[in-house]
Amino acid sequence: MALGRGSALVLLVCFFVLHSELAHAVTYTVGGNGGWTFNIVAWPKGKHFRAGDTLVFNYSPGAHNVVAVNKAAYDNCSTPRGAKVYRSGKDQIRLARGQNYFICNYAGHCQSGMKIAVNAA
Repeated sequence: MALGRGSALVLLVCFFVLHSELAHAVTYTVGGNGGWTFNIVAWPKGKHFRAGDTLVFNYSPGAHNVVAVNKAAYDNCSTPRGAKVYRSGKDQIRLARGQNYFICNYAGHCQSGMKIAVNAA
């Protein structure tokens, strides 16, 4: 099946838009050299995140984890049923557009500031 000029142009534009989004994605190491640890809640301040950026959570497996949660769970330091729990110690999580919330759900860790809220444009 041959494509007309209009169809080919639409495909070309779609390719450039997708390529542009991927080319501008940034990888952030949560907590910098200190990694995913206590009192990290302020780490996102001053950073400009975009949908498609990747957060890398570095920590000692067995000592911490990362749980992707909703706002209520973030505020209450709780883990909702069905929440995605990461345990590798080198987790890479791509940001969705809007608010993204992450906590460590080990006893007392979230309450000690081991949580971040990231807004991705």
